[in-house]
Amino acid sequence: MVEEPGRRIIAAETAVGGTALPWIDLAAFLRRAIGIAIADHAAAAAHDGWTFLDRGLVDAAAALQALTGDEVLRPLATAHRYHRRMFMAPPWPEIYVTDDDRRHGFDAAVAEYQRLTTTYPALGYDVVLLPKISTAARADFVLAALAERKGRDIANRR
Repeated sequence: MVEEPGRRIIAAETAVGGTALPWIDLAAFLRRAIGIAIADHAAAAAHDGWTFLDRGLVDAAAALQALTGDEVLRPLATAHRYHRRMFMAPPWPEIYVTDDDRRHGFDAAVAEYQRLTTTYPALGYDVVLLPKISTAARADFVLAALAERKGRDIANRR
């Protein structure tokens, strides 16, 4: 499991008094998130087995494109493809919390979710929505979905 780039950026920027923070310079923050997501993708590709990334390149590039209008999403997403099957957690008001790093409210989370539920399929990804169940049950759901997909992939190769 790879921690989301945003939290790592916030920790690093806060430690040095930097300004690439979403509440100070969102564009700089998103550009840093893109760079980290590309590095995370390359590191994951070097390993066998599944790697789970909490957030990634598409999330950051879609946000930067929405913010600036710069056409960054498709070129980046084409150059750095993830597995076709993407798991996405819908906004869940019962467990959503803000903290020192996540300062945006639930409405902003819903807007981002709505943007990404159209962005990922437009880029050719199969989005699987995670059910609103316990963390352990969600983990089981993901593993079962991956096992099902792997079984279909093996059968299709025969």
